[in-house]
Amino acid sequence: MPAPPAFVRLAGNPVRWQLMSELARSDRRVRELVRLLGQPQNLVSYHLGRLRSAGLVAARRSSFDGRDSYYRLDLAGCTDALAGTGLALHPGLRLAPVAAAAPGRRCRVLFLCTGNSARSPVAEALLRQRAAGQVEVVSAGSRPKPLHANSVRVLREHGIEVAGRPPRRLSDFEGQRFDFVITLCDRVREVCPEFPGPAEQLHWSIPDPAASAGAGQDSYPAFQRMAAELETRIGFLLAVLGASPARVSVEEG
Repeated sequence: MPAPPAFVRLAGNPVRWQLMSELARSDRRVRELVRLLGQPQNLVSYHLGRLRSAGLVAARRSSFDGRDSYYRLDLAGCTDALAGTGLALHPGLRLAPVAAAAPGRRCRVLFLCTGNSARSPVAEALLRQRAAGQVEVVSAGSRPKPLHANSVRVLREHGIEVAGRPPRRLSDFEGQRFDFVITLCDRVREVCPEFPGPAEQLHWSIPDPAASAGAGQDSYPAFQRMAAELETRIGFLLAVLGASPARVSVEEG
């Protein structure tokens, strides 16, 4: 009899399933996972290592504290693994792509990074484009600076024009109510204030594309990689928004 597929053996372990469940929501550091799971650090690190070896979890060095790392779940990889698991059991068990449903009522999302020049405005524009008017989305930075030319360029590839958009400050939105506050920069996560109401604060640890090769033409591939990662993550975010009723009305903002 054939052995169960690797995904079943990996995800079937209770600790690994808990780790995957937490990382499906937000990128985390080891000490945060230790606290959330209530398990010893050596056990958490062992199971993270198993998931990393299988390619289901990846780590990125923190841009705030280079001694630390953020772990993230490869949701697209999990999709492929689940599809393979179904086919291994029966050829009729195929995963059909499910279009992300728009929320039942408008919700509010805030994207944050340090400069509000690359990651957060690109995320804002991509989510607004895909949300069919059902999401009020804004972005801001803890230390705003002008929109990067490559941000304008990469969004034009997606049919979005943002040239001339002024940067916005994080402090402009403090005290407002959001459904989701998503930090895209390890530095801004450390200074992100608590927001009132039921705001769910998530973290996507995405490298600064402008830091890869300066502000010149050579940095553009990094902007394309950033936009591709954001587009993937936003697709999964829309699935969450479609599955959960919005908790904050636009008027409350």
